[in-house]
Amino acid sequence: MIRTLDWALICPLERLDPDRGVAALVDGVQVALFRTGGELYAVDNLDPVGGAYVMSRGIVGSRGGAPTLASPLHKQVYDLRTGRCLDLPGVALRRHEARCRHGLVEVRLRQEE
Repeated sequence: MIRTLDWALICPLERLDPDRGVAALVDGVQVALFRTGGELYAVDNLDPVGGAYVMSRGIVGSRGGAPTLASPLHKQVYDLRTGRCLDLPGVALRRHEARCRHGLVEVRLRQEE
């Protein structure tokens, strides 16, 4: 079961450069936030393979039309829509909800129970 927490205000939308990540602390969790292809994506900032908080410095791209994020450590590629690693079966980034309301970016954490 997955439960979601409240929405947290992060920053004005214009502070997010397209195809560049930023890190934010949301309710004690480091989140990597991206604006690409007109969409907002939020995933855990923790690299599940390397074990370091670096995903906000990853490389944004696409594979087969899907928006992707490559780890800056070992270059594993993740689908930003699902969090699934496209290179290693069974590896994934935890995704969070992201939205823009009235020009302000908000994130809501997803917690698995």
